[in-house]
Amino acid sequence: MKGDWVEVVLEAGNETRTYEIAATRAGRRVEVNIRRGVAEVVEVTRSGTPVRTARFMASRVLALVEHPAAGSAADQKD
Repeated sequence: MKGDWVEVVLEAGNETRTYEIAATRAGRRVEVNIRRGVAEVVEVTRSGTPVRTARFMASRVLALVEHPAAGSAADQKD
């Protein structure tokens, strides 16, 4: 959903770096996969076609935070 974004905090030597990956258009979403030592954040279309991909070494990831868009199904309570 447009407005979803993922924040990735990495260890980079003596400092930390923060990256933000967002769903930039309506109908797109952000997916997170962690496999074989690699954390992958992908912006995909409704049909599942990847638009942008960011890959990080899992051993360097300090935090990976998913932020749902305001008003999404995850924010609403039954």
